[in-house]
Amino acid sequence: MSGRLAGQHVAVLMGGLSPERDVSLVTGAACADALERSGARVSRIDAGRDLAQVLTALKPDVVFNALHGAWGEDGCVQGVLETLGLPYSHSGVLASALAMDKAKAKAVLAAAGVAVPGGGLFNRHEIAREHVMAPPYVVKPNAQGSSVGVLLVFEGANGPPQDVVAPSWAYGEEVMVEPYVPGKELSVAVMDGKAITVTDILPRTGFYDYDAKYGEGGSMHVVPAKLPPGINEKAMRMAEAAHAALGCRGVTRSDLRYDDVNDVLVLLEVNTQPGMTPTSLVPEQAAHVGIGFDALVCWIVEDAYGRDGEGRRA
Repeated sequence: MSGRLAGQHVAVLMGGLSPERDVSLVTGAACADALERSGARVSRIDAGRDLAQVLTALKPDVVFNALHGAWGEDGCVQGVLETLGLPYSHSGVLASALAMDKAKAKAVLAAAGVAVPGGGLFNRHEIAREHVMAPPYVVKPNAQGSSVGVLLVFEGANGPPQDVVAPSWAYGEEVMVEPYVPGKELSVAVMDGKAITVTDILPRTGFYDYDAKYGEGGSMHVVPAKLPPGINEKAMRMAEAAHAALGCRGVTRSDLRYDDVNDVLVLLEVNTQPGMTPTSLVPEQAAHVGIGFDALVCWIVEDAYGRDGEGRRA
């Protein structure tokens, strides 16, 4: 078979152990299909605790990490891959762990001059007893992605959120509480340190939650975003600065909010392993600048070569 990655054995990690498992399976399948179309020999791995043994037996040339959320995106799997000496996609151990911890990432971003929302870290039982700030505010797990476990507490709410102390809560004891920033939901993909463009996300549900992100027709995307003069450029520079401040490599996606009434732009978080599903933002932005899905996936694999775990050129 001929193609851009002909002769390469690529292990695609998908599934995993986090609440984002289902999304990861879709991302992994799409990327594995693209790699096969590009000539690679692909091993599809539903990653579990035996990952090191599986990879040792397979001996791939490179690993495409399509895992999302805790364990796969927070530095743990990256540490396994470092130990095995395998080149792998996306960010290294430190950047992955830092970006996944919202409180620590915000501190680093603020120190680098990137505007972030206020708020802080609280125990989930504490915020269930009383409002820790005046509504409206947002409650989110400190170490999850894909809007898993995110709660909005609106102005006039009868009381603090109780979902965080329900028996079904599975997102950790610490939660981030931030003031709600009204306005537009924006996203910027960064590829090799350079921002691609800005997407304005219009969720049909009123909030860009898990269903709006991954459900068919859950949101509309305007690419590039139609914003006041200078805001697109400002959002792109903020995303690049965040990518660099956290020490990321490869492709990341920064999520931002723009209060178009008060002209306030803040960066919410950086996703070090953004989704690559049919409704995902990064492939859509890449396509806007002429990079097809297969070419994007190939570039991510090629970028994994020649770098050490923290993204420095070897």
